[in-house]
Amino acid sequence: MADFEAKAFSGIDSEIVKSKIMAIIPARGGSKGVYRKNIRHIAGKPLISYTIDAALACPLIDQCIVSTEDEEIKRISLEAGVKVINRPLELATDTALSEDVVRHVLENCMAKGDLPKYFVLLQPTSPMRNEKHITDCIDFSMKVHSRCTVSVTEVEHHPYKTFYEENGILIPLKNRQSLSKPRQQLPSVVRQNGAIYFMETVAFLEQNSFFVDPVLPYYMDENSSIDIDSERDFLFCEMLMSRSSD
Repeated sequence: MADFEAKAFSGIDSEIVKSKIMAIIPARGGSKGVYRKNIRHIAGKPLISYTIDAALACPLIDQCIVSTEDEEIKRISLEAGVKVINRPLELATDTALSEDVVRHVLENCMAKGDLPKYFVLLQPTSPMRNEKHITDCIDFSMKVHSRCTVSVTEVEHHPYKTFYEENGILIPLKNRQSLSKPRQQLPSVVRQNGAIYFMETVAFLEQNSFFVDPVLPYYMDENSSIDIDSERDFLFCEMLMSRSSD
């Protein structure tokens, strides 16, 4: 099957920009690390349901769309009350890019004459990200007129204290001095946690990227930033959920 080819972006007719903020949830049936991860139950319900519920509970989101090729994910999503866009199989592989998946959703909306001015990409592998996180991120982004906001959390290990290997020899990523410096003397470093990407639709379509300068940070704590990618992640997340419900 031919690879997905995005249409060239040639501007947006203002008449089709109707909904203000759309949530896009990409959820394919397959997964590398954990079998059918997105519909596996955690603390009593499918993993994807946590993200759907959070999106529906956010008062700033006008509509929510799940992109999937999987019939069971489609059923769960429709029963929860969100729209579904059928994802082409070539966009449901291990190597498919999230940018192409989101672009497919937006082009589908454009064809129907209902394109959002902004969207939030919410990956279903972040079940600890809740409606308050989404609402706070959108509210912050709108107040400062951000075109691009990415959720982040502090790194567990500072990259200036790491090495890369070349010909069997360890070489400092930054320099030797940084390896022994106290962490407090090093620049503050965060990482994207994959939970929330807030984007102006035109900016995304123009650059085909979730990182459009200037990229603003939305900070989240470590536990809320859990990204489910392994059995260990499932167990740890379920433990946190059980504690919070006690």
